[in-house]
Amino acid sequence: MKNAIVVLVLLFSVVMQGQEKDKNLPEGNSAFNEKNYADAETNYRISASKFSKNANSYYNLGNTIYTINQPAEAKFAYQNAIKNATTRTEKHKAFHNLGNVFMKEKNYQGAVEIYKQALINNPSDEETRYNFALAKKMLKENPPKKDDKKDDKKNDKEKDQKKQQDQKEKDDKKDGDKDKKDDQGNKDKKDDQGKGKPKPQEGQISKQRLQNLLDAVNNEEKKVQDKVNAQKAKGKPVETEKDW
Repeated sequence: MKNAIVVLVLLFSVVMQGQEKDKNLPEGNSAFNEKNYADAETNYRISASKFSKNANSYYNLGNTIYTINQPAEAKFAYQNAIKNATTRTEKHKAFHNLGNVFMKEKNYQGAVEIYKQALINNPSDEETRYNFALAKKMLKENPPKKDDKKDDKKNDKEKDQKKQQDQKEKDDKKDGDKDKKDDQGNKDKKDDQGKGKPKPQEGQISKQRLQNLLDAVNNEEKKVQDKVNAQKAKGKPVETEKDW
């Protein structure tokens, strides 16, 4: 019997918890209408923590934070509203206001994409259509800036490559000058070694060779003369051989 009573008590508590009403959401709405944004924000945050699947709590929280000029936090709230939205109307409103946050941050490219999503959920909303056109116009007039860090890295890389190329050219020039200097040194060394020694002249015959030639000619003339004398003794002419 006691166990049955415990079970009934547990079931009753679960049912009561399931039927618990969100008191903070309407209280937040009242505070917002009275422009008491601090109380409104507090109640919406409590409502969102207790009923995390309620898109309205996040949506109203986003509106409150946006009103007090905190777009970064409002962005987070609207994103949660979109995540938990169950109807196209809820998604359209959350996307529209999220687009307004991007416009406030001058992120026109992001605003164009978000307004596009809002129009997908409600193509007939003229205000969203106007904001979408305005975001495209602003994006055209203010294109996204290039990534300065990326450009700096690229420039640093190019500088390093140029520095390496300059160093290579400098080293090559240094090696070339060294080779040229070595060649000139070898040439000067040879010239120095050659100094003081007579250089042979073309067509010049040494004295010894000249003497040998003269001796050979004299010997041949002596032979010829001997033959001539012998022929004279016989009375016949002499035919000498021609040296071509």
